[in-house]
Amino acid sequence: MFGLEMPPITPEFWAILGTLILLEGLLSADNALVLAVMVRHLKGDLQRKALAYGIGGAVVLRIIGVLLASYILEYWWLRAFGAAYLAYLAISHFVKNKSAEDEADDKSKGRGFWATVVLLNLTDLAFSVDSILAGVALIPRGMPREQGLTIVVIGGIIGLILMRIAATVFLKLLNKYPAFDHVAYALVGWIAVKLGLETLEAAHEVFPAVPYWHMPTPVFWGVMAAIGIIGSFLATRQPAMSDEAAEAKADAVVHEIDDTVADASDGRIDGR
Repeated sequence: MFGLEMPPITPEFWAILGTLILLEGLLSADNALVLAVMVRHLKGDLQRKALAYGIGGAVVLRIIGVLLASYILEYWWLRAFGAAYLAYLAISHFVKNKSAEDEADDKSKGRGFWATVVLLNLTDLAFSVDSILAGVALIPRGMPREQGLTIVVIGGIIGLILMRIAATVFLKLLNKYPAFDHVAYALVGWIAVKLGLETLEAAHEVFPAVPYWHMPTPVFWGVMAAIGIIGSFLATRQPAMSDEAAEAKADAVVHEIDDTVADASDGRIDGR
């Protein structure tokens, strides 16, 4: 059921993988930042304990998400739900006009330990779904399911790695240029359009009365490139802080995550 097959190494393959790395990096950095912010109201060791549950949940939910991607690739009606969710995600981001850090702080205030743990894992679930659906949506509709799933698996693995190895780089980028968050969600919104159109194509094959329009591959990647280039230009025009401040803030989050993982591995997370 979860057979994998390496797709042909083409320019489109590298474009998909490059986009996944960018989105995984930004979403993973957001995820790490949100987890750290959501435990700030807890006292002492409870912060690390809750964060450990949150990090563990992120890993488990990402693995489950990759496995479920097989079904999303196979059934067009599940892709319809995916397109709707990604569209909602992008629209709500711009409508709320609130940073992930501020939103996480508002949600977690006044919550007890277990309520915070539940909220952390619900947040992990949302980030996992965002990431996996974006990966699924980037897969060309005509690509064999085994090859598409391989790309999604690669993206999922990259996401897990980026949660730590490249977390400092992407956190620093988001700290200094918060508008890169907007670029990421603009890309997600355009990916939702692609997935929605492909869903209509698939539905048309089952129900001929359903109207559809086939988006040419160059059009999709041309708009993706335009969003990336123009968005990056606009995002970098107004830095929110200096390089030093952005790096210090990123290092603080990553250091907290590292300490939590180390404590969990040697049994000290519970104060032993």
